[in-house]
Amino acid sequence: MIVGTAGHIDHGKTTLVKALTGVDCDRLKEEKARGITLDLGYAYTPTLGFIDVPGHEKLVHNMLAGATGIDFALLVIAADDGVMPQTREHLEIVELLGLRRGAVALTKCDLVAVDRLEQAKTEIAGLLAGSALAGAPVFPVAATSGEGVAELRAHLETVAATLAAPAGQGGFRLAVDRCFTLSGAGTVVTGTAFAGEVRVGDQLLLSPPGKPVRVRSLRVQDAPAESGRAGQRIALALAGIEKAEVGRGMWLVAPRLHAPVTRFDARVRVLPGQPALQHWTQVHLHLGAEDVPARISLLGADEIPPGGENWAQIAVDREIGALSGDRFILRDAGARHTVGGGYVLDIFPPQRRKRSPERLAMLAALADPDPAVALRLAAEGQPAGVELAPYALNRNLDAATLAELCRRLDLKVVGDTAFAPARWRELHDNLLAALAAEHERAPDLTGVERDRLRRLTLPTLARPAFDVLLGEALAAGRIAQTNAWLHLPEHRVQLAAADRDLWATLQPLLDAEPYNPPRVRDVAKATGIPEDTVRALFKRIARHGDAWPVAHDHYFTAAAVADLARRVAALAERDGCARAAPLRDEIGGGRKVAIHILEFFDRIGYTRRVRDTHVPRGTPEQFGS
Repeated sequence: MIVGTAGHIDHGKTTLVKALTGVDCDRLKEEKARGITLDLGYAYTPTLGFIDVPGHEKLVHNMLAGATGIDFALLVIAADDGVMPQTREHLEIVELLGLRRGAVALTKCDLVAVDRLEQAKTEIAGLLAGSALAGAPVFPVAATSGEGVAELRAHLETVAATLAAPAGQGGFRLAVDRCFTLSGAGTVVTGTAFAGEVRVGDQLLLSPPGKPVRVRSLRVQDAPAESGRAGQRIALALAGIEKAEVGRGMWLVAPRLHAPVTRFDARVRVLPGQPALQHWTQVHLHLGAEDVPARISLLGADEIPPGGENWAQIAVDREIGALSGDRFILRDAGARHTVGGGYVLDIFPPQRRKRSPERLAMLAALADPDPAVALRLAAEGQPAGVELAPYALNRNLDAATLAELCRRLDLKVVGDTAFAPARWRELHDNLLAALAAEHERAPDLTGVERDRLRRLTLPTLARPAFDVLLGEALAAGRIAQTNAWLHLPEHRVQLAAADRDLWATLQPLLDAEPYNPPRVRDVAKATGIPEDTVRALFKRIARHGDAWPVAHDHYFTAAAVADLARRVAALAERDGCARAAPLRDEIGGGRKVAIHILEFFDRIGYTRRVRDTHVPRGTPEQFGS
């Protein structure tokens, strides 16, 4: 269990930790010379880890760097002074961080009379009333003489024994609060693990910089270990990085969790007694061990009144690490006092309609601790499905947990996209309705090209999802395919007898050179048929689906296009993409024809151009035979 001290300056936090553990947390020369704590200190027993924080009002930013990773708050109040300003602010911070476990150490009880001791206890009861620590036990102690220390230690160990270990699910995340160089170990970083597990030899990323590192060795609660997990204080000796590259506020994460952000949506609460929080207020954001200037964009109200809470989007001045559920503290622009806090909901906020009723409903769902609530709402509300990768990253869900969520919700999962059952049925209906509408609009066309049908069904539907949707309709016989044309089974278009006869005469000319057939003018010259007649026929044949206009007045048979599609797919599988020169070598002829063919495939959506290459985004099967 990680215990964090809290309380006013000179109330004996460091002295108390030393009495409990035997460790002096004041490690800096300045701290020993001045007799006050300036930065975070650490001490350990076999069952407890202590983070000793500074109490001075100007050092709250250092206090917050350690407070976000604790399990138990030890509020330290001196019997002679009683409740002081930083006592109140530290208690407010404890509440904003969502801590519900804690105790009060009433220090320096040997320096006051009995009546003053009782008065201090009354002050403490009044302070805690209505707070997260209401009813917390109070332990009178005198750290210098040891009075009451054993009782406090026993209580902490009892709580630690009953505290369930945090789940190790999800990727590893550790908030870096210290970095130093150690002889024989190299660069060492320390922090509290927020999630997951880490082992010696693991490859991690330092985020936001994105610097890859390897774990050479580690210590957990200041003892050598082979692994560490969420909820523990861990020191990691890292290979591949120098001390100068690491700063407090960075994160060590599993590579898949590297997703630096400059804005996120959150639930924000304003403390009672603070001014109402206005839109676009400048603040200091404390998250993990980070401290960064930020702006608050209110989403659900014009202002958040004292003691109130609402939705907000927080924009930070530089990239930080954050995931859903992370707690944060907000201090005023001058970093003089705490104004509120909250927790992260979504690190992938939308660019538009961020204040719409639908978005606010989604934020309410994201605030639910059950990840299924938001996933269900997203799947039901998004016709094009939910992208699972960002959703899982935002919640730090591993693959097994995500798969179980989708199973529980009976979602249709296609690749990385999930659909609510009703939405998937709706897409099937849209698909058939789009075909019927096209048949009515152009009854003389055999059908619709695949990519056009996708756009008619739902323009935002991803191609892999459309391919599965179409595959189901084809397998069920609800849609038929003729060459590359898709149509309803009952829809039939017949060529006129004269067109069939003339096509039978001209098709062999195209078949003779399938990858570079003669153009319209060349066919006309070879046969003596007027050029306009050839051109009009080829247009009708293309509408029927037996030929394709690959370039102006340059028609390829459907069989040739289907074969070219397979060749392009094979080139892409071999080389990672298709290029004009390799295709030219495959089919013979000139480079210009190969370029026309690839540009044609780009145009109809079978491939997409990436600089001077062409990458398939369809399958050869869409061209039928």
